[in-house]
Amino acid sequence: MYHGKAGRKLGRTSSHREAMFRNMVTSIIKHESIRTTDTMAKEVRKLADKMITLGKKGDLHARRQALSIVRDKDMVGKLFGELTDRFRNRAGGYTRIIKVGYRFGDNAPVSILEYIPDEKKKEKAKPKAKAKTKAAE
Repeated sequence: MYHGKAGRKLGRTSSHREAMFRNMVTSIIKHESIRTTDTMAKEVRKLADKMITLGKKGDLHARRQALSIVRDKDMVGKLFGELTDRFRNRAGGYTRIIKVGYRFGDNAPVSILEYIPDEKKKEKAKPKAKAKTKAAE
């Protein structure tokens, strides 16, 4: 029976799957976006959101739990600093999956998994109103 076995196997051993997810979460923290297959993105999203939740707790135990998964002190520092500040007022849903098409070699559906951008950066990115020229006056 298969009761209570959550998560996808992805055709890998458990140790390979765990190591792959750790590397992918570290890459998401580093680059804030990765390109992968749909099913992997859906699985990694769980860990990526959990890392932000640990960062929001901010205590020593949460930092050690994050280090057990990420294993890169610089990225844990970024997680507990920059990324935590970005999502401080957000209750959940820190990542999004954008489907981008199919991979050339095996036609696997591909997605981009990324942390949601900062609302402050959105406001800065708006185009400025064009100034009137002398000919238009």
